[in-house]
Amino acid sequence: MRLYDIFIADKRGARLKEMIIAIDGPAGAGKSTVAQRMARRLHFGYLDTGAMYRALTLKALRGHLDLDDEDRLASMASGLELRMEYASRRRPPYRMLMDNEDVTSAIRSREVSAHVSQVSSHPCVRKEMVRKQRNLATEGGVVVEGRDVGTVVFPQADMKFFVTASVKERARRRYLEMNKDGYDVSLHTIQQEMVRRDHLDSTRAYNPLKRAPDAHLVDTTGENVSQVVGRLLRLVKERGAAAGEAR
Repeated sequence: MRLYDIFIADKRGARLKEMIIAIDGPAGAGKSTVAQRMARRLHFGYLDTGAMYRALTLKALRGHLDLDDEDRLASMASGLELRMEYASRRRPPYRMLMDNEDVTSAIRSREVSAHVSQVSSHPCVRKEMVRKQRNLATEGGVVVEGRDVGTVVFPQADMKFFVTASVKERARRRYLEMNKDGYDVSLHTIQQEMVRRDHLDSTRAYNPLKRAPDAHLVDTTGENVSQVVGRLLRLVKERGAAAGEAR
């Protein structure tokens, strides 16, 4: 019997498929890979909130918008059509679609990475994007990852994880990822940009990156994806079992 089939999620008798699992953490911590693997193992939907901000940043850069113009950015966010699609035989299996355009690779460019924290720092932009994120996950049965999922977007999520790793390890992972995608960039440069982005994300005045008090801390330094996913699934199993006993 699969993990997906055996749990009761809450006192109302809703099954595991109605749970919302929130995964937060800094760039390069491995949360996207972990979240995607968990979603597939659980037969859940998957939502990358960071990819949504990246798509908005890409749109703004293409349109040569002033990235300090909060009102125009919020208006753009309001009219932006964003969705994630999954196909098991495709690599990568998850695609980010912006206005029906596949921008999965484009949103990972250095230019977008360098400006996404600036775009996402505006309160009106975040308010609009949070509204979209909640609408996309309204029925539950989803793994949602980002930087404020457990604290702001879904503070009542059934399970919360804060996935992190050393900055050296995170930079190494991003370096390998970008080289695989054909970007010519040094490891040192990536690490410097990552430190800068960590600072911007964690010190912004509105919805900063931080661990929710009830989130499980998961340090992925020195662990492979299978080990991390296995650890998180065991915690989900324990949560489901405890909820079932409480009925």
